Amino acid sequence: MNYDVIVVGGGHAGIEASLASARMGKKTLLITMLVEQIGAASCNPAIGGLAKGHLVRELDALGGEMGLCTDATGIQFRILNASKGAAVQGSRAQIDMDKYREYMRKVCHNTQNLEVYQDEVTELLVKNTNEVYGVKTKLTEEFTSKKVILTTGTFMRGLVHIGENKYDAGRAWELPSTTLSLQLKELGLNVGRLKTGTPARLDGNSIDFSSMDMHGGDVNPAPFSFRTNKLEFKPTQYPCYITYTNEKTHEIISSNFYRAPLFTGQIEGLGPRYCPSIEDKVNRFAERDRHQLFLEPQTAMCTEYYINGMSSSLPIDVQKQMIHSVAGLENAKIIRYGYAIEYDYVDPTELQHTLETKKVKNLYHAGQINATTGYEEAAAQGLMAGINACLAIDEKEPFILRRDEAYIGVLIDDLVTKGTNEPYRMFTSRAEYRLLLREENADLRLSSYGHDLGLIDDETIAKVENKRKTLSDAIEFMANEWITSKKENLELLESIGEEKINDKVLLVDLIGRNSIDAAKFDKLVPSYSSMDEYIKEQIIIEAKYYRYIQKQQKQIEKMKKMLKASIPDDFSYRGLPGLSNEVIEKLEKHRPPTLFNASLISGITPAALDIIHLNLNMFCKKR
Repeated sequence: MNYDVIVVGGGHAGIEASLASARMGKKTLLITMLVEQIGAASCNPAIGGLAKGHLVRELDALGGEMGLCTDATGIQFRILNASKGAAVQGSRAQIDMDKYREYMRKVCHNTQNLEVYQDEVTELLVKNTNEVYGVKTKLTEEFTSKKVILTTGTFMRGLVHIGENKYDAGRAWELPSTTLSLQLKELGLNVGRLKTGTPARLDGNSIDFSSMDMHGGDVNPAPFSFRTNKLEFKPTQYPCYITYTNEKTHEIISSNFYRAPLFTGQIEGLGPRYCPSIEDKVNRFAERDRHQLFLEPQTAMCTEYYINGMSSSLPIDVQKQMIHSVAGLENAKIIRYGYAIEYDYVDPTELQHTLETKKVKNLYHAGQINATTGYEEAAAQGLMAGINACLAIDEKEPFILRRDEAYIGVLIDDLVTKGTNEPYRMFTSRAEYRLLLREENADLRLSSYGHDLGLIDDETIAKVENKRKTLSDAIEFMANEWITSKKENLELLESIGEEKINDKVLLVDLIGRNSIDAAKFDKLVPSYSSMDEYIKEQIIIEAKYYRYIQKQQKQIEKMKKMLKASIPDDFSYRGLPGLSNEVIEKLEKHRPPTLFNASLISGITPAALDIIHLNLNMFCKKR
């Protein structure tokens, strides 16, 4: 009954936390309400998306499981923003929700050092008022451990709303956790309330797809995992369909606002701003005459469809009317109704960058308990919590990714320093160094960390290093190869439809043109034409970002140098223009010895650090 690490919750965060812990050699126990629901996709049947795809690729590069599972169970693969630059593109896959869950459950059951147990954790075992040493369950079992990771999702005091009806549940018809968040409050943690929701599911046989636009996957789909063989990746893909709400739909919804829990005060928690319910969209964007809906298959059987864009907690009679008012859904049979769910979360500023709570020793949080939304954000946190719990047991330095190293670093830094009072979602715009943090180079950025942690094997890291050398050699060659304006070069450029050059130009800048594709690359650099197509694509991307990356690298080096700056004991924060009273109070309370230490204080933003650094230089000059 004694473990190194106990993980509470079998969702996406709990899976990655428990797998990381077990694979790092720690005796791990995963406790979940229902073993059958390990890896359940509670809402949409998809993995990835804009910025979320980056998180999955980074998770995979570090040795996580989500990318591999998606490749094994995906039923449609697409690159979003494909017409834009690689830095803002995002991989997204529809998944077979049943197979995804089965895959993850099988992996958990067959991972060495990992045990799975079905029960509800009702209490944390605490000694010395603030030191967790295990858990107690509803069946009165007590399990002791060195570390506990809470990944409770929407289960802490979960409350489902469907119109005027509401009932206690952590997910539709599943029991909630009723006591855990109350204990967290007693331990001094700041516990709040949030809300999320999900749409109705429809019988696929009752949908008229002929009046909808079909939306298929990519012709040459790319896998999520760097460990999936790209040449052998040939998944069977199934289409999604696009339809729209209309004026009748909006009239049905708006005439029933008075029955909407979101507007009557029945729901207290704030919902995700970037994924609003249909009633919220109709209310906020009253000038719009329609909203796009995606009909997404939940399994390869295509018997049940998810209405992406129609999340709702309206009464069931209203849901029926609004669904049947949509083109193609006139005779749709509803299998499950949409609902909203409120749940407790803990203010993420209560956490250190390791995801261990500041006030309670040995206790880590990951996923929606930290006020995030999305499978991908949850999984990334779970992996990091699992890694850091293991490192702490071994008394090793924590594993903290910087904002210039990974979207995971941005995610965690945003949460623990800025906090949030609404469900947090990752966007590419949140990453200052997104030109460096592209999906396709996640393995180059992070796999060495995964290998050092024992989560990436020798064969995989050898392939990554080979890729790194190939790219490095190619860029170095092109950065030193001049293309002159001699006749044969001008003729070559003209033959491939490229603008001529008037003077000599470096090959890397020529390849860096937006108009250069793989076919033109083969003509311009024939010595590389026989290269693997995937590697060739990476070389072209590296060339396109070459100059921008150089600038960002200089900015990063400047930031690293700045963070080393010492802060004298007699330095005063009072009166510094641009610093809020809250920031000043925190700085005066903690008295950080360096700017790096200041950056770890919750609420201290990069802008605040710049202000301190500027005034610090002036202060030191006057002394």
